[in-house]
Amino acid sequence: MTAVSEVADLQVSTDRTPPPGIARPSRPRVPRLALVGVAAFVTAAGYTGLAPSPRTWTGTPKVVALELTAAAVLLLAILAAPYSRRLHHRLTEAGKWLIAIPVLLGGWEGLTAKLVVLHPPTFPPLASIVQVFADDWQTLGRSTLYSMRLLLLGAAIGALSGFVTGVAIAWSQAIAYWVNPLLKTIGPVPATAWLPIIFVVFPTSFSASIFLIALSAWFPVTVLTWSGVASVKASYYDVARTLGASQWFLVRRVAVPAALPHVFVGLFMGLGSTFVTLIVAEMLGVKAGLGWYIQWAIGWAAYNKMYAALFVMASLFSGLLAVVFAIRDHFLSWQKGLLRW
Repeated sequence: MTAVSEVADLQVSTDRTPPPGIARPSRPRVPRLALVGVAAFVTAAGYTGLAPSPRTWTGTPKVVALELTAAAVLLLAILAAPYSRRLHHRLTEAGKWLIAIPVLLGGWEGLTAKLVVLHPPTFPPLASIVQVFADDWQTLGRSTLYSMRLLLLGAAIGALSGFVTGVAIAWSQAIAYWVNPLLKTIGPVPATAWLPIIFVVFPTSFSASIFLIALSAWFPVTVLTWSGVASVKASYYDVARTLGASQWFLVRRVAVPAALPHVFVGLFMGLGSTFVTLIVAEMLGVKAGLGWYIQWAIGWAAYNKMYAALFVMASLFSGLLAVVFAIRDHFLSWQKGLLRW
């Protein structure tokens, strides 16, 4: 066999053309709603930059640039969608929101900056809000970092102590005898109700805030962990004991893994409580953080700064919950996709 024939046979063998009767797998179509979203972002940018306004806002070019950037990024995603089924699915699923977001942005711009139906400073236009990130980014950034430190420390302490308490209550009747009355008495009381006492007892507002945030996370994590460990079937323990498992092995390798779905639900609920406690503590006692920043902005009638802080807060808290769900999907791979954030 000659070299030419060997090359020809190799080309034939590697030809990806399917046999007759078998259809070639088609690529996903371009998501049309996402294309409409691109047009909507461009339209919103044009309306923001070109429509007349009774007052000149210095942040208007920044808003136009952001909306055009969003349109460009979305267009690139649409062009890449036929080569990625996951990206295509996400664009298709979010298609209506990709249209609604620029429509809402344009509507807010029209009501506040163009038609002045909603009057500043209570209802600032987008340009005024975006300008905060350029003018006051240092104070806003420090406040965000301070809130992050408070939240992560308090939530970590509360979640860990709640997990240990829940396992201990479910496993030991002696511990449950002493802890249950405290859990039933202190747990249902909102953590913010303890503010007047806690800020007097603790030496600093920082330590008091850490305790309040930890307390708000401790109760739901404790209850759900307790419920999860207590609901483990007795047959699981019997099988493990038959194989010679110790008490520590039963807790670590049987009870805790079986209770993890309940634990993550408690962690999700605990984080929601910590968000409320964090902002209330910062508004009333702590002289830093996003809650303090909002209170300070309202005192000076700087509502554009308040809206900017609310945007940061929503992004931060939603991102933390997304991290929790990612960790949950890692440890509970058999439940991945059942509950998404």
